[in-house]
This record gives sequence, C-alpha cells and structure tokens, in this order.
Amino acid sequence: MPHLTIQYTANLDAHADIGALCKALSHTLVTLKNAAGALVFPLYGTRVLAYPAAQYAVADGEQERAFLYLNLRITPGRSAELIKTVGETVLSAAREHLAPAMDQLPLRLTLHIDETPPAYEGKFTN
Repeated sequence: MPHLTIQYTANLDAHADIGALCKALSHTLVTLKNAAGALVFPLYGTRVLAYPAAQYAVADGEQERAFLYLNLRITPGRSAELIKTVGETVLSAAREHLAPAMDQLPLRLTLHIDETPPAYEGKFTN
C-alpha cells in the first residue's frame, strides 16, 4: 500500500488526461517523505487506478458538472499530522493537474484517506 482509487464522471475525459493524472499522483505518493526524510510509502506497493462513471448525477443533475473522488487506502501506523500532510499534498497535486479542466467546467474534488489494517494480506510477485 498505498492504493489510490479514483472514480470520476466520464465527462472529465474530454477535459483532462486521467492517465497522466494517475502517473502524477503515483509520483507524488512515491516521493513523499516524512519529517526525518524517509519515504512515507513503499515504491512497489503503490497503486493508482482510475474508473470513469459513464452514468452519473452530480448535485442537480446538470450534465456539465464533474466530480472526481479519490480514496487513498493506507496501512495504519502513521501520525495524524503525517496523514494530513499526505492528504494535502495529494489533493494539491490533483488540483494542479486538473486546473485546465476546472477552467472549463464545474468540478468537485474529494479525497478520503482510510487506514485499513488487513484481515488477510496475501502477496505474490514474479
């Protein structure tokens, strides 16, 4: 971990490169450092996935409205201050990448960070 899942209204595809957003946010996550200068997250555990919603209704249902929801799942053990810094950094990187789209249509960004202790975690890498 971390695993960042992005759900977004499909109308964003005409205004933003979501693949590039995934790469930018992955880079943000794998380069974050704590106060001691150590990386916050492991490189090989980082995943960023995005899914467009073809069918959606945002607020009053006006089709020009757009929404992007980010859910970051992390393992427990980091301080509340560090988690807040992570959240602000990720949200800032998303806002920077999506600034041109924000100039073209109403867009709401939401980020939730969940600490998820695994009940079971199996892994395999070749």
